[in-house]
Amino acid sequence: MGRAGLEGVMSENDAASDLLRLRKSIDNVDAALIHMLAERFRFTQQVGELKAANGMPSSDPEREKVQIARLRVLAEQANLDPEFAEKFLGFIVAEVIHHHDRIRNGD
Repeated sequence: MGRAGLEGVMSENDAASDLLRLRKSIDNVDAALIHMLAERFRFTQQVGELKAANGMPSSDPEREKVQIARLRVLAEQANLDPEFAEKFLGFIVAEVIHHHDRIRNGD
């Protein structure tokens, strides 16, 4: 529970200060997410190049199923909505497949 729930109504200055602190934390997490996504896409770029060089398909539906199941478990363990986690991974996988198709087609 936040400070307001424990101490009653906060002063406007306390609330504004807490809001700034929380937003700074959110901004830090957002920055970390962007860096992690960039790192992930560097690896998937290498996977795409390897697949293209060896005539492998852009997508691997079996691996995607395993990854979705794994991510749902991780989400549950982290108290994150597994449906949200699956949608998030689905968006990323679709983008990765698009990149792999572009690599295979020489774009």
